[in-house]
Amino acid sequence: MNKPVADHLLRPAEPFADYHANQRQRLDAAGEGRAQDAGARVGISLPHESAVLHVTGTATYADDIPELAGTLHCALGTSPVAAGRLLGIDLDAVRAMPGVVRVITADDIPGVNDCGSALPDDPILCDGEIRFLGQPVFAVVARTRDAARRAAALAKQVLRVEAAEPVLTPRQAHAKGQYVVPPMHLLRSASGRDEAGIRAAIAAAPHRLTASLDVGGQEQFYLEGQISYAIPREGRGMHVHCSTQHPSEMQHLVAHALGVPSNAVLVECRRMGGGFGGKESQSAQFACIAAVAARLLNRPVKLRLDRDDDFLITGRRHGFWYEYDVGYDDEGRILGVTLQMVSHAGHSADLSAPVMTRAVCHFDNAYWLPEVAMHGYCGKTNTQSNTAFRGFGGPQGAIAIENILDSIARRLGRDALAVRRANFYGQHERNVTPYLQPVRDNIIHELVEQLQASSDYAARRAAVAAYNADSAVLKRGLALTPVKFGISFNVKHFNQAGALVHIYTDGSILVNHGGTEMGQGLNTKVAQVVAHELGVGFERVRCTATDTSKVANTSATAASTGADLNGKAAQDAARQLRERLAASVAARHGGQAADVRFANDQVHVGGKVLAFNTVISEAYLDRVQLWSDGFYATPGLSWDKDRMQGHPFYYFAYGAAVSEVVIDTLTGEWKLLRADILHDAGRSLNPAVDIGQVEGAFIQGMGWLTTEELVWHPKTGLLTTHAPSTYKIPTANDCPPVFNVKLFDGPNVEDSIHRSKAVGEPPLLLPFSVFFAIRDAISAAGGHQVDPPLSAPATSEAILRALAAVRQAA
Repeated sequence: MNKPVADHLLRPAEPFADYHANQRQRLDAAGEGRAQDAGARVGISLPHESAVLHVTGTATYADDIPELAGTLHCALGTSPVAAGRLLGIDLDAVRAMPGVVRVITADDIPGVNDCGSALPDDPILCDGEIRFLGQPVFAVVARTRDAARRAAALAKQVLRVEAAEPVLTPRQAHAKGQYVVPPMHLLRSASGRDEAGIRAAIAAAPHRLTASLDVGGQEQFYLEGQISYAIPREGRGMHVHCSTQHPSEMQHLVAHALGVPSNAVLVECRRMGGGFGGKESQSAQFACIAAVAARLLNRPVKLRLDRDDDFLITGRRHGFWYEYDVGYDDEGRILGVTLQMVSHAGHSADLSAPVMTRAVCHFDNAYWLPEVAMHGYCGKTNTQSNTAFRGFGGPQGAIAIENILDSIARRLGRDALAVRRANFYGQHERNVTPYLQPVRDNIIHELVEQLQASSDYAARRAAVAAYNADSAVLKRGLALTPVKFGISFNVKHFNQAGALVHIYTDGSILVNHGGTEMGQGLNTKVAQVVAHELGVGFERVRCTATDTSKVANTSATAASTGADLNGKAAQDAARQLRERLAASVAARHGGQAADVRFANDQVHVGGKVLAFNTVISEAYLDRVQLWSDGFYATPGLSWDKDRMQGHPFYYFAYGAAVSEVVIDTLTGEWKLLRADILHDAGRSLNPAVDIGQVEGAFIQGMGWLTTEELVWHPKTGLLTTHAPSTYKIPTANDCPPVFNVKLFDGPNVEDSIHRSKAVGEPPLLLPFSVFFAIRDAISAAGGHQVDPPLSAPATSEAILRALAAVRQAA
């Protein structure tokens, strides 16, 4: 008999456990307290450096900065059509609105009207060609934000446009051969770089699979929207407070827009209320507009978007469309595969090329592919220009191979985990990626084995089958999926960082580095690294706002490299200081500098124990330099972008997740009952912060694959899902009642910062297990005889469509 739908969906699969208390006990059992007493300041779960400020509401974000006298506010007038030409603007009505000080168009920009990240193809304000519905055409500067918005809302009335037929989907763009960058091709074959050999291997395989897949995009939905506050300074200078992941790029683009050198622009960011990639390149347009307005009026100007405008103007994760042809054997091992990926790039290049590159380099995920041909196309459409999003193409690449293996398993009547394991990279053979980087740090076999045991996968697989046999309406699904994610920017020169460390005469320490804090705990980890290196308490160290006048030419805080790069740079600076102090102490108190030890706010030298403050005071009197700069460049990287070969990643991060879901076959509703995660963070710098990142990434990725659906009107090109009322992100209620998250115990084989591993992006791939558990439950409705044609996001409507197809085919 069927259980009651409502009761079953709402009742936890197991009694709710105090997960965080259990984690605290586990971390204590690991000896964190003893490590801290021994002087360690890394590898322990210290609180986020701004935690108290966050919960008390005193953390300063860009909109919290006290406004200077005379501050004006800016709002944007946007295009009401998705494609066409701008014929003219009648601004008299806008200028006549109460409170309006000035209206700015492309002609008013003193420098270059472009804010493109990779190519000069992204105008700050529309200068003729209309590219998407929501494109900024003019900026209104007024005495209040409300007055500016009211005036900007007249855009539909004052813009004279000639509309054209928009291209709105990647399929349409591909059919027209319309791309923002040239196509990419990566081939690896035993017969050489010849696709004919790959197709021959597929044709000769015992089994063949030909199919397609659609995966949608995802809105970053940061809590703090896009905002810039520009303040004119003397001598043509400009100080811009900007919520951005890439202050140096904002500095360069603002300088270009103003027609001044970079040294005239200072960009500062203390913290962001989330970024997720959406503030890597796309904060530039708003920084440039605010700066141009501030320069023209010689008054401070603030530009803060509301949520609707943020959705309608900015881009998001690229949606992908795939077609693939696969040959495989009786065990489910892939013998050959050809893949075509077309991304939804939007109207300009932005970061679409590196996103596609990473997608191509992550199609293999954790699997050996002996014969493979990949073709990547970045479709140009009349929509917002899509951009970076946590994972940066990696999730879009890897989900394709997971869908292929899931289908192969169902066609062979085998457990999907067995098929996945049969295709895993080997330890000493079958261990070279399609782009020819050896996988030398492979721990996926051991990690998956541990998770399989700890999650009781085999017993639960049998229990799910028994449950489904007894339930006609409700169906359960279970899936275990792995992750292998490459860490480094896939543009070599971005893999560098700088830092400054100052020690003041009272023993307090100030750190400035090129990374940005968006809630992920970067400043916490960097402060821990510095405290550890100097042997002092964490409370002595303070990280200040990212500032282009302090550390220059920084890379974006992206690609999960924030702690890797900036932690190493700060460690370099702190180590130089420690060596200077050791030499100073040895000179004053005897002994060898190499024997001086710093720990627990004390300095041990020649049998003496000195307070850290005493050592600093003495060093100052001895005229020892108490500040230092540090630098780090990731070693061993190479990439040939034309041949798509090389060593683009310093190391790989691994992980795996098991998810169990239940679906209602009458309504398409579903619920995640339990998730078990084992993730590889190397020797974690801060286990509590890293576990939080894993949890957050899992839920965020689950939203991408299940509920967050983007819809454009098929005729007008209006993004209809442009507010929380129409776009559903996960909430606390979507978290599973049983959520077991652990970190894999093992150091990074590469010399990363304290042998830790990046943890920002890799765990976003873990909720693949949710999507394939839903697919497994749908498959159960047809007795596992039909491969469900499920697209992502797996909304209730998509689930019902897949169920209908399964039942019809069965």
